[in-house]
Amino acid sequence: MEWNSVLALGAATVRLTVSAASDVGNVRPINEDSFLAGPSVFLVADGMGGHAHGDRASAAVARVFAARHERETTTNSPAVLASIAEANLAVRALTPSDAQDDAIAGTTVTGIALLEPPAGGSANWIAFNVGDSRIYSWHAGRLEQVTVDHSAVQELVDLGQITRAEAEVHPERNVVTRAMGVDDDPDADVWLIPAGGQQLFVLCSDGLTKELSDARIAQILSESTTDPIATRLVDAAVAAGGHDNVTVVVVQAEWDDSVQNESAKPSLMPAFLEETAPRK
Repeated sequence: MEWNSVLALGAATVRLTVSAASDVGNVRPINEDSFLAGPSVFLVADGMGGHAHGDRASAAVARVFAARHERETTTNSPAVLASIAEANLAVRALTPSDAQDDAIAGTTVTGIALLEPPAGGSANWIAFNVGDSRIYSWHAGRLEQVTVDHSAVQELVDLGQITRAEAEVHPERNVVTRAMGVDDDPDADVWLIPAGGQQLFVLCSDGLTKELSDARIAQILSESTTDPIATRLVDAAVAAGGHDNVTVVVVQAEWDDSVQNESAKPSLMPAFLEETAPRK
């Protein structure tokens, strides 16, 4: 799917182009991924493989966000935080009280939402992440991973015990350390990204990054074609092996020159949550 819109936000105008695609891949019997592609919130959720109701868990997250934000073109930080909490409760409700560990419903979620700018201020994106699905940014020919994986191998990388290359083949590479539905508090990373210029965000389940290197993703993003970016990324991952479900949402934003991020006014984001920005 792909859609376009033009929004006037205070003194600024933004042109949005959004594409989304999902594929079951070549191995898994069902697709446990879900996504939401706007109008104000964009997310990817990857149901935990090997756990009960992974497909229902990811769908529950998308359903909660869709219901809370379906009539919005922009949102606000408290609404996004409330959606995370409600979605976590919805996933927890899928697990019977006497369930064993391997029967706990769970899912990752990673997403961004466009915030209504405060009076006289500039717009921001709010980003959020639980698990090992990812957000990338693409700017001036450079791909950067915005989120930090909540995974066992990422912790080993942070400790300097293994390299990133070793993490890709480590036997615990599929073990996530945070997930929606597992605890009362999903402990999401939540932070702000200033809006402005030309921005492109890639939201993806790990079915993409298991098959395509960052260099390959960057190559696809740099190609000149009219085909939706999300579709091209998903098709490439499936062609490369498709060992897992693959889901991608791509958000492109082109802001006019009136957006001045350096003079942005304070947002409604609680200060303690801004400190949860991913590690660099």
